[in-house]
Amino acid sequence: MKLNTIFLTFLIYLISLISCSFKKQIIDYNQEGAITSDKTVISLKKNKIFNDNIKTVLCYIKNKKNSIPIINLNSEDKLTIKFDALETIKQDYYYTITLCNEDWTKNNLNKNEYLYGFINNQITDYEFSFNTNQEYIHYQFEFPSNDTYPKVSGNYIFEIYNENNELAFTERFMVLDTKVLVEAKVRRATLSKFKNTKHEIDITVKHNDIDINNPFSDVKIHIKQNNHDINSITNLKPLFIKNNELIYDFEEENLFWGNNEYRYFDIRSLRFLSEEINNIELVNNRYEVNLKNDYKRTFEDYSIVPDINGDFIIEVQEGWDSSVECDYAKVKFSLSLDKVGFGDLYLVGAFSDWEISEKFKLNYNPKKNKYEQSILLKQGFYNYQYALYDSTNNTINLSYIEGSHYETKNEYYIYVYLKDYVNGYDRLIGFSRKDSNDLF
Repeated sequence: MKLNTIFLTFLIYLISLISCSFKKQIIDYNQEGAITSDKTVISLKKNKIFNDNIKTVLCYIKNKKNSIPIINLNSEDKLTIKFDALETIKQDYYYTITLCNEDWTKNNLNKNEYLYGFINNQITDYEFSFNTNQEYIHYQFEFPSNDTYPKVSGNYIFEIYNENNELAFTERFMVLDTKVLVEAKVRRATLSKFKNTKHEIDITVKHNDIDINNPFSDVKIHIKQNNHDINSITNLKPLFIKNNELIYDFEEENLFWGNNEYRYFDIRSLRFLSEEINNIELVNNRYEVNLKNDYKRTFEDYSIVPDINGDFIIEVQEGWDSSVECDYAKVKFSLSLDKVGFGDLYLVGAFSDWEISEKFKLNYNPKKNKYEQSILLKQGFYNYQYALYDSTNNTINLSYIEGSHYETKNEYYIYVYLKDYVNGYDRLIGFSRKDSNDLF
């Protein structure tokens, strides 16, 4: 009896240890993963920089700057990938490629099942910065190449690592094999309570050239506002099915907050002040740019402000080659606002990869009654907004600071995936981009 009691006590203790360990794993890993309903941690593949010396990662269609990184399967399309390393001694960098599922979790196929050629490739194109206070080395490569190219469509991610086999950063891209026609319409919300604040995106997928056995389980639609994952819609099922058409025509399930036009600043020149800059100083051989103070826009009327939907453009006015002649500057943001008691504020935009991460979190200054943060950025033209991470319900709210208007000009990106059970991956079979300009 005594032995049984000791064994039972030890068993309870062991289960407790395992449970605590599992809980800690979830808490630690949740920054890089998602948790399913059965508490399983799933690895997510995101754009992420792991080395603080890596800056200004760009990935776009060759000769089309600021395009989204999507190429057609078995085509002549190429991607250009660029990045800076704040180093003075050249390192060897390499890249490999991983196939992901439609939700950007890692696919389990072997690399040779979805790639032709070499699995690991060295990046040999590099150049040292020229005439800049902040020294750096600029690297770039193109994909596909003669050495490596994709066999199948879907979501992919570049994994760039250094000569010590340390992961430097990851960057997403997509390969499209068009099999369906995606028709989309962006309209003012149908429901009267959202007419002034939200956009409705109605979609029809026409699949005349491909059989879809079970559209409710096999087809996944991703709708992204300005191509970011913040509050993207990924769980829609077709409302109607008829004549090889999947119709997603809802009144509430397909709504996005219109939000507001993006704030902006211009540091293409560090000699002259643009309209959003208070001053520029050279401190310890590094430029510091103080932006004008920002204010909450929640209750302001809509105002037309030309923007680039949260993106940024790397460019220098006093130079020829922006890749290596752009300098870096510490840009200071400030937002006058009483302290928010139910969450934290973050800077978001393409320059932050739309991530709610610690280095883009604003710090509250009680003496000035404002939120502040400084970020090292390469010269160029930038869009940004302030996002609230609401800790009471674990949501990201862009309209809390910025307001929301149906007149706001946004772009909506629609991706259509089809589950391939035979070959074990999610095919990207449709894509469309639609402007909310169609409202007017």
